[in-house]
Amino acid sequence: MENFQWSTTDLVDETEAYIKHKTEEERATLRESNGIDIQENWEEIVKITQVTVSKEGEEHIGKKEGTYVTLSVPSLEAYDQEGLEIFEENIIKVLQKLHTKEQLKKVLIIGLGNRTITPDAIGPLTIEQLHNQDIMIQENCIIYAPGVTAQTGYETSEFVRALAENIKPSLIVVIDALATNSSDRLCKTVQITNTGIQPGAGVGNARKEISEETMGCPVIAIGLPTVVDGPVLITDAVESLFKYISAKISEGKRPSSALSVSSYSVDENTPISTDALLPIFGEWVKWEKDERLQLFQEVLTGQQRLFVTPKNIDDWVSAYVNMLASVCTRWLSAA
Repeated sequence: MENFQWSTTDLVDETEAYIKHKTEEERATLRESNGIDIQENWEEIVKITQVTVSKEGEEHIGKKEGTYVTLSVPSLEAYDQEGLEIFEENIIKVLQKLHTKEQLKKVLIIGLGNRTITPDAIGPLTIEQLHNQDIMIQENCIIYAPGVTAQTGYETSEFVRALAENIKPSLIVVIDALATNSSDRLCKTVQITNTGIQPGAGVGNARKEISEETMGCPVIAIGLPTVVDGPVLITDAVESLFKYISAKISEGKRPSSALSVSSYSVDENTPISTDALLPIFGEWVKWEKDERLQLFQEVLTGQQRLFVTPKNIDDWVSAYVNMLASVCTRWLSAA
């Protein structure tokens, strides 16, 4: 197949995840490349991946120079208050490491997105939550939700730049919804980066970026993936189907679910038996996951692009709006 790439993601560690589909040698080359440093660790239930990219490393990973920190909680649910609190603590720690108290003298907080579209409403609703709090963060903190270009007719970055020129903040904090390349990471991941943000880039509607280069002061972006591209969802479903059928076949006449009243579940780490699936699916089962993704991308070319969000997105957005408002309050109040 010709090498097309239609799937999109705003998460830098998914750029690395794409490389992982290649050979071990290529993966080692990425990690050892001059200009790219990758560190992974766990803090309780939170997986933290920090990717530091220098000017030289930009071309290797396809992301601009800077620091990208991705925090993921694979087991998180929208109603898991304890999990959200642990998530919040780790987000604050990352923010404290990225910026000194000196850089927090005058902060402009921007909530990007369309308030009327739930998956895109994280930014403006967080700003609203901050405004509704009885105690303001601090006197030198300005809070604003500029809306989207489709609503105002003006580039969002122009609004932010006009504010920055007038206010002259020491730091701009941008909160926005993102796109992911993995359905498993929807609403369970937060990315923090000091490189700024390009609104709409993850869904193929890129606007002018909001960054230190365009605003004249440091910019930190806090993003949460709330949508996934349609072909990615189909690919993940096929992968799950392969694992399910493979596990069933491997159990033969003694299935573990024989006496179970619950639904049959398969561990996500279960290996796929290619030999068992060949009579059913043929050579297709030997394809790499990214090759199947490419097939679905090609099949859906020319059709209306589809992005998918969880059915309980209202619960997720409500939980994250409260959490991000609390993050900003605690982080900036302690400065």
